[in-house]
Amino acid sequence: MILRITKWLLRFVAVLVGGLLVYAFAVPRPPDTTDPAIFLQNGRSVNYCDLPELDGSGKSADDIPKAYTPGCSYTTIPMPILSTCTEPLAEGVVDMRGLWHGVSGRVGHLERIEQCGNRVVVAAYGTIHDFRVDGTLKNGARDVGAVCNNFNTAIHFDDEGVMVFRLFDLFDTVFREMRGKEMIFTFIDGIETRTQRICHYPDPDES
Repeated sequence: MILRITKWLLRFVAVLVGGLLVYAFAVPRPPDTTDPAIFLQNGRSVNYCDLPELDGSGKSADDIPKAYTPGCSYTTIPMPILSTCTEPLAEGVVDMRGLWHGVSGRVGHLERIEQCGNRVVVAAYGTIHDFRVDGTLKNGARDVGAVCNNFNTAIHFDDEGVMVFRLFDLFDTVFREMRGKEMIFTFIDGIETRTQRICHYPDPDES
């Protein structure tokens, strides 16, 4: 009986792993709806302490096409995707907008967070993750990972204001939260990175 159960479990794991590998490297990516204008200038030129007023006077989150990572990564910092969006943040959404620099944990970590409505765009490590924080895979981060693999993540804010990334909506992998003026980034390996807001991307030799 134990041997039979063990064999069944091994077959199940093999099928699961095989399915994930097929999804990661064989399934076509979604149609690219990225506005090409975001790559016409270098995002290093922007002052990220000058945040848009979310007063509803401009575009809504729905008015701006979803952005994707070009190829396997970008080589030039894209201009902000949601710069013309002024839709107020949705209920339960914590304001994490800005350019963040790691000062502990993954020291030197850099990521840019844009928000309006229930939409969030995170640009970091050469990738663009554009998603809604509604907890669904349909509207989650459907993009590329570190080895140019497909992935799909459902994202939501929990009751304590933590932004939670759930890979394939199966298990939690990444957490972001505000603690005072710092944004705390925690990866699945448990390393907690304290980040502080900066206004400009550092020079490449300094980052």
